[in-house]
Amino acid sequence: MKNFKLKQIPDRPLKPREGGLTMVMDKGLSIREAEDLISVSGEFADIIKLGFGTSYVTPRLDEKIKLYQDNGIIVYFGGTMFEAYIVRNQFQDYIRLLERYNMKHAEISDGSIELPHDLKLDFIDKLSQHVTVLSEVGSKDVEKILPPYQWIELMESELNAGAWKVIAEAREAGNVGVYRSSGEVREGLVQEILTKIPQEKIIWEAPLKAQQTYFIKLVGANVNLGNIAPNDIIPLETLRLGLRSDTFTFFLNKGTKYLGKKK
Repeated sequence: MKNFKLKQIPDRPLKPREGGLTMVMDKGLSIREAEDLISVSGEFADIIKLGFGTSYVTPRLDEKIKLYQDNGIIVYFGGTMFEAYIVRNQFQDYIRLLERYNMKHAEISDGSIELPHDLKLDFIDKLSQHVTVLSEVGSKDVEKILPPYQWIELMESELNAGAWKVIAEAREAGNVGVYRSSGEVREGLVQEILTKIPQEKIIWEAPLKAQQTYFIKLVGANVNLGNIAPNDIIPLETLRLGLRSDTFTFFLNKGTKYLGKKK
C-alpha cells in the first residue's frame, strides 16, 4: 500500500513473498486486537508466531488462527510449544495438535531443552512431511555462546534436513543468541554466518529498532526479520523503506541532496 508517490524507495515484493519477511510475535492478542492488526498492518505482516506457550491458554485460539490464515498470514506455534511436547515424549500428540488447528507451518527449536542434534534433525525430517518447518538455531541460555562455525554447521544441516527457513535465536528481548546481553549485535558472528548461509534462508530475530536497522543496512530492505511487536510492524516497514531517520539516507542515490530555494 502506498498513499502517495516518492522516488528512490526500495522495492518490496508483494505477499506471499519468500524474502523480506516480517515475523510478528503474538503473545496473547485478543480476537479484536488481531482484527485490528490485520486491518492496519496485515499487508506488512507475513508470519505470526504464537509466542512460547501462550497458545495453551489463549481463549478462542481456533478462531484466531483461522482469522490469520484467512487473511493470508502464516501462523504457527512458538518453538517452546514444540519443546513442551517433546520433553514429555508427545511428538505424535504434537502432530495431532497441528492437524486439529489446521496448521500449515511449525517451528522446531531446542532453546529450552537439551536435544541431541541428530534427534532434532530427525524431527525436522519427520515434521516436514506434514507441514512447512521453520527451525530455530541458538540457545535461550545467555551463558551458552556458540562459535560461528557451529552456527553455520547447525543451520546448514537443518536446512538440508528439510527446514524452509532457519531462525537465528534472540528471544523476545533481543539479548541472547546473535546478540550480546546488552542487545548489541555480534557483528562478526552474523557476517561469518552470511558467508555460508544464503540470507534469504535466515530469519533474524530482531525485536529492537537498532537491531532491525543493523540488518537492513547489512542485507537490504528485504532482509527477513522476526520477533517484531505488533505495534512495530509499520515502524519496521518505514525502516525498510528509508522513511525513518535511522535509514533515511541509506537508500538515496549518491549526490541526492535538498537544494532549497534560490535567493
